[in-house]
Amino acid sequence: MDLDHDACYRAIASRDARFDGKIFTGVKTTGIYCRPVCPARLPRSQNLRFFPSAAAAEAAGFRACLRCRPETSPDLGAWRGASNTVHRALRLIEEGALDQGDVEQLAGRLGVGARQLRRLFGQHLGASPVGVAQTRRVLLAKQLIHETDLAMADIAMAAGFGSVRRFNETFQALYQRAPAALRRRSTREAATDGVTLKLRFRGPYDWDAMIGFLRLRAIPGVERVTQGEYARTIAIGPDMGTVAVRPVGQDQLAVQVRFPRMAVLPTILTRVRRVFDLGADPLVIGAHLSTDPGLASRVAARPGLRVPGAWEGFELAIRAILGQQITVPAAVRLAGKLAAQYGQPLPDAWAQPGLDLAFPTAERLAGEDLTSLGMPGARARALTAMAGASVADPALFGPRQDLDSAISALKALPGIGEWTAQYIAMRQLREPDAFPAADIGLMRALEDSAGQRPNPAELLARAEAWRPWRAYAALHLWTADAVSIQEKADAKAAA
Repeated sequence: MDLDHDACYRAIASRDARFDGKIFTGVKTTGIYCRPVCPARLPRSQNLRFFPSAAAAEAAGFRACLRCRPETSPDLGAWRGASNTVHRALRLIEEGALDQGDVEQLAGRLGVGARQLRRLFGQHLGASPVGVAQTRRVLLAKQLIHETDLAMADIAMAAGFGSVRRFNETFQALYQRAPAALRRRSTREAATDGVTLKLRFRGPYDWDAMIGFLRLRAIPGVERVTQGEYARTIAIGPDMGTVAVRPVGQDQLAVQVRFPRMAVLPTILTRVRRVFDLGADPLVIGAHLSTDPGLASRVAARPGLRVPGAWEGFELAIRAILGQQITVPAAVRLAGKLAAQYGQPLPDAWAQPGLDLAFPTAERLAGEDLTSLGMPGARARALTAMAGASVADPALFGPRQDLDSAISALKALPGIGEWTAQYIAMRQLREPDAFPAADIGLMRALEDSAGQRPNPAELLARAEAWRPWRAYAALHLWTADAVSIQEKADAKAAA
């Protein structure tokens, strides 16, 4: 990936936050790399090198700045290129694909050769897949050192180092000091309940729209939503706990994790980023969608709108099947009944008021007769079959080679049609171009003054201009449709 040196220098000279997370600056005279917003004195242009990722800077021999802390940059390690393969590979790396496997296995899951995958990473990120994974571990560990009171051994496990010895050796090599020497106790507050970290994003962020979407779909006992916070129960393997997310300032979310096993912290943080769509660049997306006159006013009204993600693929698939041909509140009631009957209670040490049930696992629902929950027999059978399919293939809801192959694979599952497949691709697979063209809300949102709505084929044709951000266009249309329905209801009540 080529970066224009003079343009990058102008960006860091202006301390322009729009470039934070997009470029990293290596200072040749000190061996340190920084964010564009670093408060340190601006070095001379000839003493700088610019990199597209933190991993590329570390691969070139630079170490992270202790002042601007590159590990806190928005959308850390995010891909900004034209390769779907790199995008999907990064998602798998974030989920730990290289913690337990190698590059050959990662490439196989993506349908390419290992050599091709390394070439694409070098082209778009300036680093190898292994280098990206290593940087991810190092910077997470560094953030935990700065922001928590976890013991160094716990940090080593939480960041995925596998051993304290490897953790210590890596930090000694990178920073010429032990990990504990980086901890500044005077700048931190002691943790009192779990671990709290801050995740940065690129603004603007429409928190009201995000929290409203999640509140409408919150399952009693599993999720608790207030205006200022989203909290839910989580289960990873045999362990259960809770996570709570709230906004802090204009560009950060505070994530509080209460969980018995810190080794799964990277998984939890990856899922939080997915649910709250922290990797989006709303300015780029909005500029593209605003070229459509029918979307421009909607984008201007909600410039920070995100696509809400899903906590877990199986859970989303069950929710989607429950919601077929019924209203969202009715689907939530069914999901609540399902959780109450088949969900596992949290241990008293981890349960909180309103958060005492883990969503049922695929293993728990496989083979169950769910007709007693009050739904058509065909839908109950579809739920049971989906549970069986998820048990048989744990990677069922992981990234595919492209959107078309993902939709085809999802539609092959029991109870999954085109709309449901596109919905799962939007929220779980994080496919930015997924688009459920047959959705009644989308067609209703584009109704003209004469009351004429586009049919699915017409809507799909119009949406071609919205690529590759059709999922965000769908959210803008859904949000506008919900506002319109509410305004009509208010007017009717007033009359």
